[in-house]
Amino acid sequence: MKAGARRYPAFALAAALACLSVQAPTAAAADTGHASPVSSMDSQHDIVLAVANPIDPPALHAGSSLLGYVPAGYYGAGQRAVSALAELKRHYNLHQVIGWPIKALGVYCVVVKTPAGTDRDALLKTLAADDRVKLAQPLQDYSVYATVAAQTHHRYNDPYVDLQRGFVETDAALAHDISQGEGVHIAVVDTGADLTHPDLQGRIHDTHDLVDDDDAAFNHDHHGTEVAGVIAADADNHQGIVGIAPKAVLSLYKACWYALAPHAGAHCNSFSLAKALAAIIDTDARIVNLSLGGPDDPLLDKLLAQLLSQGRIVVAALPPDGSLNGFPDNAPGVIVVRISDASAASVDVLSAPGKDILTTQPGGGYDFTSGSSMAAAHVSGIVALLLSLSPRLDAHAVHDLLLKSSKSSNGALEVNAASAVAALHDPHQTTH
Repeated sequence: MKAGARRYPAFALAAALACLSVQAPTAAAADTGHASPVSSMDSQHDIVLAVANPIDPPALHAGSSLLGYVPAGYYGAGQRAVSALAELKRHYNLHQVIGWPIKALGVYCVVVKTPAGTDRDALLKTLAADDRVKLAQPLQDYSVYATVAAQTHHRYNDPYVDLQRGFVETDAALAHDISQGEGVHIAVVDTGADLTHPDLQGRIHDTHDLVDDDDAAFNHDHHGTEVAGVIAADADNHQGIVGIAPKAVLSLYKACWYALAPHAGAHCNSFSLAKALAAIIDTDARIVNLSLGGPDDPLLDKLLAQLLSQGRIVVAALPPDGSLNGFPDNAPGVIVVRISDASAASVDVLSAPGKDILTTQPGGGYDFTSGSSMAAAHVSGIVALLLSLSPRLDAHAVHDLLLKSSKSSNGALEVNAASAVAALHDPHQTTH
């Protein structure tokens, strides 16, 4: 069990096992009798399918099934969802890979294979017209945005702090005189991260592997380790670097993984990202860092809208092509971040350091990396500094504050941690 993982009481575990004994295929069961690894899903052929999932009140009379004694908090596949899915799979010759409930949307989702010889687009249109179907869409792929590749204010004994371009350019050390992100909870949806890294120990509150539950792979993942280090690497521990918000706590949701091909980047899909976003809905995380992106996706859009309606501040990385027409960058209310660039024109997109960023690496190391993923991580850290001072700030206020307090650096306007923190105390200060 990973650090921070939840432990369940014995009675809850027994109740869950009892539930599985009386239900048809659930999140842990597919047509083959076991769940296929998320990384084996095929975005070229697989389909995400959802049906309504009303949960009938359990019967409590004598002789009722064990399901009647499942605690009220349990949420799985109701009989109506099970029946509807069985009919759909039989009617359309669908093979279920895996399924899971999304309580916030009141649906039960499955990933199914397109039957051999069937055109997926045609099948999707047919499924969308079926009254039993709440949602039918392609399983889509998403990618993380990164490529491997002056003096600070005061006191840090971390040996590489002066080499941290983003930390220095945003004047983070000055901001730390007022705030270090204490008490702020950040959800990071990414790959896994090195939980044993000396600069991340104590910063990671809990972890959730939504891909393969492989501890070794989780700890060896690069991208999540890099993002976590930029946001919240520990300070004054005589180790490596300092995070933008070194007293914030992180929840890590591994929804992305590395392909086996040499030099391949990390990628995710609709299934893994939906599970991560649905899980965050039930937490108190105020900030959600999404240093990734891909095509527009109906299911992910619904979950993202739910998070935003709860007052979460979602920080996303601008795609490499600069477009704003996919997930998660096209959703109103999401704070999108690009790499600082003098040629940048859009006033809605924030700019932050993203080139040659020194950060944590698996195995306790450090190296330079680049990409809008790192720019987004810098902004998530600065938002944590702000929320630590003013917890009621919403996404709109945060975006405007960061934009108005941005400063020119090497000819480009970029966010500045120190001026943003100071602006909370003196809104009339000159920020540019």
